[in-house]
Amino acid sequence: MDSIELSGDPRHRRRLTTRIKGSLRDVRSQLALLNRQISLRLELRDIDIDCLDLISAHGPISPTALAKQAGLHPATLTGILDRLERAGWIVRERATGDRRAVTVRALPDRLGEMYGLLSGMNTAVDALCADYTPDQLELLATFLENVTTAGRSATADLEKS
Repeated sequence: MDSIELSGDPRHRRRLTTRIKGSLRDVRSQLALLNRQISLRLELRDIDIDCLDLISAHGPISPTALAKQAGLHPATLTGILDRLERAGWIVRERATGDRRAVTVRALPDRLGEMYGLLSGMNTAVDALCADYTPDQLELLATFLENVTTAGRSATADLEKS
């Protein structure tokens, strides 16, 4: 593509960019509402669900690494892990090689409950993706990965200031 084709009409491009940013805010809001409904059903707090998702995706994980990924103070995370452990969602285990180190891992049987509640959303996304070509899906996946990277960078910048 040449630069003229990429740039197009600047006003149209600004409108599309504004539309994308608005859609990203809408997606964030809608996913927050979905997570809230899931946490109500599972009798967990929203932050508990967020941490459980991180543990599921990155575990076994140390509490220190989890606190960093979740952007939480370690003392706050301790309370969350206590609640999740009491409710049977996670276990704390001694890390191999260092008796003092602990890792946290999600219990697969309990995660099935959460995944069941997410099945409607997962099915809807699968149906949406079926309408796109592999090249379009690659573009969308790359865009969303880049948005995630931009979010991490913006978060880090705010943490520094």
